[in-house]
Amino acid sequence: MRKLLLLTIVFSASLFASDTDERSMRTQKQIQKEIQKEQKYAQEQTFYQTKDYDFKSAEVNPDSIDSIPDSEMDDFDMDDVY
Repeated sequence: MRKLLLLTIVFSASLFASDTDERSMRTQKQIQKEIQKEQKYAQEQTFYQTKDYDFKSAEVNPDSIDSIPDSEMDDFDMDDVY
């Protein structure tokens, strides 16, 4: 009876050890994937920094707005569209 108990304990311990190794391998693979994602994000992050862009060329000159004529809005009826 002791031999059967001892055999069961040894067998379950070996199964637990192999499961731990497999779990450790999967964890390491997942960590490596996440590290690669972080490195990719770090490379792309420099592209999205606003300090690298010049938005002065897209600004509107307030003096030029006065030269645009006002358009009078006609009475707009949606029934005429269809």
